[in-house]
Amino acid sequence: MMSNLQMSMAAGIFIPFLGTALGSACVFFMKKELGDKVQRVLTGFAAGVMVAASIWSLLIPAMEQSESMGKLAFTPAAIGFWLGILFLLFLDRIIPHLHRNSKEPEGPSTGLKNTTMLLFAVVLHNLPEGMAVGVVYAGLKMGNATVSVSGALALSIGIAIQNFPEGAIISMPLRAGGMSKWKAFVCGVLSGVVEPIGAVLVIIASGLLVPALPYFLSFAAGAMIYVVVEELIPEMSGEPHSDVGTIAFSVGFTVMMVLDVALG
Repeated sequence: MMSNLQMSMAAGIFIPFLGTALGSACVFFMKKELGDKVQRVLTGFAAGVMVAASIWSLLIPAMEQSESMGKLAFTPAAIGFWLGILFLLFLDRIIPHLHRNSKEPEGPSTGLKNTTMLLFAVVLHNLPEGMAVGVVYAGLKMGNATVSVSGALALSIGIAIQNFPEGAIISMPLRAGGMSKWKAFVCGVLSGVVEPIGAVLVIIASGLLVPALPYFLSFAAGAMIYVVVEELIPEMSGEPHSDVGTIAFSVGFTVMMVLDVALG
C-alpha cells in the first residue's frame, strides 16, 4: 500500500501529462484550427509559466541548498543551469524537428514527414518540464528542507496549466491537416508521454546522487529556459508584430509565481 508521500509523488508526476491529454482532446469539440492570435496567447502563457517555474521552483531552491558555500552558493546553480542549456542545445542539433510556423526543419536532414518532426519538437519542449517535476519530487523524497509537498504540487499544477494549450496546439493543426480526430488526439497525448518518463528517470538518478540535487534543479531550469528562448518567444513574437504574446507571458509568469509562493 502506497504512503501519502508516494501518492503525492505519483499524482504530481502525472498531473502535467493530464494537462497535455486534456488539451489534445480539444479536437473532439473544436471544429476549427486555433487562430494565430490564440496560439500566440497560449504560447506566451506557457513561456511565462516556464520562466517563473525555473526561478522560484528550481534556481532559488538550488541556491538555498548551497547556502553552506557562503558567497559561492550560486556556483552549483550556475553550473547546472549551463549544463541544462548545453544538453538541450545538443538534442536540438541531433534530433530532426520542425517548430510551429517554421518552414525549415532543424537537426539532421531526414525523410520524415512534417507532422512527425512537429511532434519531435513538442517532445523536446516537454522533456525539460518532466525533468523539472522529477527533480523537485526527488528533493521531496529525500526530505530536503527547501522542497515541500505543496511547493512540488504547485510546480506540477503550473506545468499542467500550460500543457493544456500545448496539447491543443499540437493536435488541432494535425486535425486541420486531414488527420482523423482520434489519431490527432493520440499524437497530442504521445507528445506529453516524455514528461512522466523523464520525471521518473530523474527521480531514480537523483536518488543515487543526493549531493548533486542543486545541480539537478538548475539543470532542469537551464533546459526550460533554453526552450523558452529558442522556441516559445520567437513563436509568440513573430510577424505581424503583436503585444498579445507579451501580455500572455506576463499573465503566465504571474500565475506560476503566485502558485509557487502561495502553495510553497
